[in-house]
Amino acid sequence: MTYNGLLSTFPSEIKLFIGAFVVILSIGFYTGLLFINETTEAKPAGITENYLGNEEDENGDVMKFKKSKREMLTTVHTHILSMSFIFFLLGVLVWLTKLPKKLKLFLTMEPFLSVLLTFGGIYVLWCGILWMKYVIMISGILMTTTFTASVMLVLYQLCKKQTTT
Repeated sequence: MTYNGLLSTFPSEIKLFIGAFVVILSIGFYTGLLFINETTEAKPAGITENYLGNEEDENGDVMKFKKSKREMLTTVHTHILSMSFIFFLLGVLVWLTKLPKKLKLFLTMEPFLSVLLTFGGIYVLWCGILWMKYVIMISGILMTTTFTASVMLVLYQLCKKQTTT
C-alpha cells in the first residue's frame, strides 16, 4: 500500500476538513499550555507546588494544597486517554505526508513516550520523588515540539498542490 505523500492528493474539500481539524486541535493543545503556564509558571518549582502544595510558604501569592489521590488519578487518567487519542489522530495524518519513514516514526512514536513520562511523572512526583519535575518538564517540552512539528508538516502538505510523478 502506498501512503507516502497521499495527503497532498486528497480533494480540496477533504484537505479543508483535515486542516480545520488540525487548527482546532492546535488551539485546544496550546490553550492547555497556557493553563500549564498559569498553574506552574513553566518552572520546576511551580510543577512541584502545583501538585504537592505550598502550605509551608507564608509569602506565597496563592495558597495551594497537595492534590488528593482522587484528583491525581483523574488528572493522569483523563490526560493519558485524551493525549493518546490526539497523538493517534495526528500520527495518522503524519503517516500520510511525504517524509522519510524514520522521521515519521519519530514524530508519531515519541509523543506516546512523552505522554507516559509527563503524566506518569506527575503521579510519581506526587508520590514524593521530587526529581521527576525535571523529567516532566523535559518530556513536556519534547511532546510540544513534536506536536508543533507534526502540525506544521501536515498543514504544509495540505496546502501543497498535487504533483504527478
